[in-house]
Amino acid sequence: MFYIRTVKTASSSFAVQVIRYQNRKRIIVKHIGSARTQEEILSLKHTAEMWIERETKQQRLFPVEKKEIKTLIPIDKLRNLGFRYTFAYEVLMRILRLMQFHTLKNQLLLDFALMRIIQPASKLESLELLSELFGIKHNRAHFYRNIPAIISLKEAVEAKSIMFAKKQFSFDFSIIFYDVTTLYFETFREDEEAFRKTGFSKDNKANQPQIVIGLIVTHDGFPVSYDIFEGNTFEGKTFIPTITKFKETYAITTLTVVADAAMISLPNIQKLTQNNLSYIVGARVANLKRDQILEISERLNKVDGDSIRIGTERGLLVCDFSAKRYRQDKLTMEKQITKARRLIEEKEGLKRTKFIKNIGKTKQEINSDLIEKTKLLLGIKGYYTNLVGETNDTILKHYRNLWRVEQAFRIAKSDLATRPIYHFKKQTIEAHILICFVALAVCKYMELKTARSTKAIIKLLKKVTDARILNILTNEEIVIRSELSDEVQQLLKTLSLQH
Repeated sequence: MFYIRTVKTASSSFAVQVIRYQNRKRIIVKHIGSARTQEEILSLKHTAEMWIERETKQQRLFPVEKKEIKTLIPIDKLRNLGFRYTFAYEVLMRILRLMQFHTLKNQLLLDFALMRIIQPASKLESLELLSELFGIKHNRAHFYRNIPAIISLKEAVEAKSIMFAKKQFSFDFSIIFYDVTTLYFETFREDEEAFRKTGFSKDNKANQPQIVIGLIVTHDGFPVSYDIFEGNTFEGKTFIPTITKFKETYAITTLTVVADAAMISLPNIQKLTQNNLSYIVGARVANLKRDQILEISERLNKVDGDSIRIGTERGLLVCDFSAKRYRQDKLTMEKQITKARRLIEEKEGLKRTKFIKNIGKTKQEINSDLIEKTKLLLGIKGYYTNLVGETNDTILKHYRNLWRVEQAFRIAKSDLATRPIYHFKKQTIEAHILICFVALAVCKYMELKTARSTKAIIKLLKKVTDARILNILTNEEIVIRSELSDEVQQLLKTLSLQH
């Protein structure tokens, strides 16, 4: 049995202790604190009672109803320690558990991924924020030691993502969407061993080294796999290695991949066919022969929503016409023609822009042939495919979902601040990308389930705060959580999380 003892001390104050007796000897189990006034003593006794119930499971002989218990702590004995956003951390961690990422047994990876979602920062600053916002402490040296363990989990992370996509979004490997982006570094030095090389930048950072990321997502935009390439790699050359590796890893027999026009080439088409892969890839219709362009334009005849198909060496070419696209293309063309004419009239030397062609070394004129060809293609878009058994509408519908990969890249670059990258070593770069991939999976799950942006969800979760108050009599920290609003409770329900 445990008892509460009050004893006067040499300083004329009163000490409140939790004690027990063993062989008729008194043993002090816990010193609760010291007090001088009767009010302070009552407060300490109450704390002692709560400690006994919590730590020893010993119940009172005459239980007191909760409504009768009053915590009597003088205001001048309390200190405000600030606020934490532990609720947001708990919710995101429950999503990670829902996705089975906790079974990877690497808490550092999960904590860094959550910080990427809540407040993107450098790895060292993230360690500080984990402590400041959630009271979670990781040793800096532990992070550097843990890098090899983190990057070794890439295949396991992708496998968990795929299993979750199957369960939550009915992913069945029948169709995937692939695209490429670039992530630049906050440096101007290249490093072949760390992938860092200058190349065509999608972030308009031509002078800074970068890496190329190839991402595979489901028809909902949920990420399931990725690959990292050197910064000067042409995006078309990432296509076959990534897709064939994905097919082989998961022993997929039937797979259709949707990608943009940059991925298409005769060698790529041949390799896709050799690997029994179906494809729907954007076509650069402007590169076709003039007689093919005329045929397409005449057959579509500017009928909104109409589509045709013709056979080519790159597979079946499906083309469609959109009145809305026609108006946009026409406006863009007219602006470009106006600019070209103005540059020629200004005669300030040779200028490079669309619809201007050079005549000799010093003269330029409007490219009338290019204007005529552009007019024929206004409102027309094309797609190569080997799915001869599918209707044109099905081909178009699949290709129009390619924007989901672009959306995933926007989330990674804006919400998760994936770039610029500040790391210099290959392993650290790989760990950074894996952390961002895990964070992206969480973001996409939340957005697909709630139809809200990640920023809006995090803003709502951070409205639930934990006020931290220190009882200086007992040195005990009291945490008071703000009430969950109806909106927050509905969010938890929508995310399949029961609070």
